[in-house]
Amino acid sequence: MIEENQKYYSRLLALIDALITAAAYWLAWYLRFRSSWFSRGAVETISFTTYMTALLFVIPGTLILYSAMNLYSPNRMKGRRVEIGGIVTANLIGYAIFIIVLFMLRQLDWSRTMLLVFVTINSLADTSVRFLLWGIVKKLRKNGRFTKNVLLVGYSRAAEEYIDRVSVNPQWGLNIRGILDDKIEAGTTYKEVKVLGRIDNLMIILPENHLDEIAITLGLSEYYRLEAIVSLCEKSGVHTKFIPDYHNIIPTKPYTEDILGLPVIHIRHVPLSGTFPAAIKRLMDILGSLVCIVLFSPIMLICSIIIKRTSPGPLIFKQERVGLHNKSFMMYKFRSMVVQDYNKEKKEWTTRDDPRVTRVGKFMRRTSIDELPQLFNVLKGEMSLVGPRPERPYFVEKFQEEIPRYMIKHQVRPGMTGWAQVHGLRGDTSIRKRIEYDLYYIENWTLGLDFKILFMTVFSGFVNKNAY
Repeated sequence: MIEENQKYYSRLLALIDALITAAAYWLAWYLRFRSSWFSRGAVETISFTTYMTALLFVIPGTLILYSAMNLYSPNRMKGRRVEIGGIVTANLIGYAIFIIVLFMLRQLDWSRTMLLVFVTINSLADTSVRFLLWGIVKKLRKNGRFTKNVLLVGYSRAAEEYIDRVSVNPQWGLNIRGILDDKIEAGTTYKEVKVLGRIDNLMIILPENHLDEIAITLGLSEYYRLEAIVSLCEKSGVHTKFIPDYHNIIPTKPYTEDILGLPVIHIRHVPLSGTFPAAIKRLMDILGSLVCIVLFSPIMLICSIIIKRTSPGPLIFKQERVGLHNKSFMMYKFRSMVVQDYNKEKKEWTTRDDPRVTRVGKFMRRTSIDELPQLFNVLKGEMSLVGPRPERPYFVEKFQEEIPRYMIKHQVRPGMTGWAQVHGLRGDTSIRKRIEYDLYYIENWTLGLDFKILFMTVFSGFVNKNAY
């Protein structure tokens, strides 16, 4: 039943997208050639019929691109940002393809402005409609409609963490009916999810509960039973998935390799370890740092004057940090504190209302202006515009013993801003949480993610309440 609903919902989405595409295309033509907004200077050398005939290719092409971006795939956990990003990306790719086709066909009179207006309207309209549909579906799922009944097989950390996530996301529409386990006593509950009985009861429970999905959440010590339980679950005909209890070891998107039919899972996949991705990112860093140095040079000049006039000591504060491949480098910052003893400074955190911070320094730290000299670290290749924040050697030695996977962050260049920083994890915040975000960035790096983080930094990352 759930699968049927999803199929109809996907078809409805495709139909709505087709109608929106047609309407957006016509509206773009109207705005370009008939309205007073864009029609000034427009010369209509191609007929309306010719423009509209292109819809025979534009509509299917748009739906194909949307499908390629997984916009019609069933995924209750998909984030809104991911879907919106898919809509915008598909439209931009479609625009580029359209322009290339026009160039190849030598259709130089076709209005590029109209196409750009169409892409803008189509992206905004599709996003707006999806927001409306998300709101409707979310409300229905909270009221118990279109929910998916799930049974967990095995009580483990994975089971608890799955329940944790489902309980705080009712919009997913997942109803966990219970847990089967041979070691935990029946009746035991975790966040209102009850242990129903032993795993052998699966064939009794399946016909009675109208389950939509079985999630195998065995603990590591129970994996010897995995093959038998999978076989048992598949006999029921119910969709079965496996939630490993070693997710803290392997990445969320593991890199797998096929060796003559033998699957091999690589413990850590780092996209930036490849030559081409690393070269592209380095090129972006060089160009970006040069542009930013020119752009922010007036601000840096003003800060230099103010620092020199308000506090005795050097203008630039240099501090040893650990970077790529565990190599140390000197990171530059505008000095925002009084001059300190080096041996004391290298072991101390900055805390709220820290007396060492100058009045001007407090403003610079809250707005991240003190970090602008790091653009020269980026230019030198010691840092990147985006990446995990580098730490002092003393704390690196401390954290590598206390926090699992901490040293993985040194497989990429440290950054001026990062995935953790744009989510408020800077200053005196949880190191473990920061590492989680850093690992997500390292394992899921794309050039698009870098641009997204830079965008988020500009609009929310510069001023931060946790930066002391």
